[in-house]
Amino acid sequence: MFNKNNGATIGIFGGSGFYSFLEDVKEYEIKTPYGKTSDKIAIGKVNGKSVAFMPRHGKNHSITPENVNYRANIWAMKEIGCKHIISPCAAGSLQSYIKPGDIVFCDQFVDWTFGKRKDTFYEGPIVKHVSAAETYCPKLRELAINSAEKLGLPYHKTGTVVVINGTRFTTKAESKFFTSQGWEVINMTQYPESYLAKEMDMCPLNISLITDYDAGLVSDSDPVSHSAVIEVFKNNIENLKKLLVQIISDFEDYSCACHTTSKNAGA
Repeated sequence: MFNKNNGATIGIFGGSGFYSFLEDVKEYEIKTPYGKTSDKIAIGKVNGKSVAFMPRHGKNHSITPENVNYRANIWAMKEIGCKHIISPCAAGSLQSYIKPGDIVFCDQFVDWTFGKRKDTFYEGPIVKHVSAAETYCPKLRELAINSAEKLGLPYHKTGTVVVINGTRFTTKAESKFFTSQGWEVINMTQYPESYLAKEMDMCPLNISLITDYDAGLVSDSDPVSHSAVIEVFKNNIENLKKLLVQIISDFEDYSCACHTTSKNAGA
């Protein structure tokens, strides 16, 4: 049974391959008012610091992006004490200068899931309108940028991620439109995960690991395929693990405007 004394300040969502960087791991099943989480939360140590981890698609990657219970996952992280949420994800590039293997620390999102996902904790009788103007935490993003710089990783300080519902990839027409808007990254999970973290007064950070060029329009490449995404992701996962370890090692808890977001949202 979970004891709040065994909680963590930093929570990470990602694939099951990330378990390997945690030490002294214990798993907890957290019950939520929003149903089942994607999986148990694993709490372990990284350089002596407590970190919580949950595979957003389940350990066996059995949950599709549109069926992830984002509210339950975020609520569970809050329940165990997390104030900072790191969301690494595989993503496609919409611009030629952002290459597979690059990392983008997105600072904006565009929701293209068309209301198909439960995306607020304030459905009534309490109603709040939490600003999404700057969802991703600038302080946490700055720390991540400095960590990438230390490691010599190829990165981009900012970017806009357009979030599609999935499970299908885009058509060429859709990809062309997204590129024409100047957006840099495309993904299936960043909304509402990041926004829900903000509603719960947590600091969200996105780390987009670029695996492909989406429909292939901005490069001389084939349209994205699942097998290609997995191959590139596997080839670059060690860099992502190193980055997460560096971020956590350099992390010092701080007060942030993110932590009082809901108080300023009205009722």
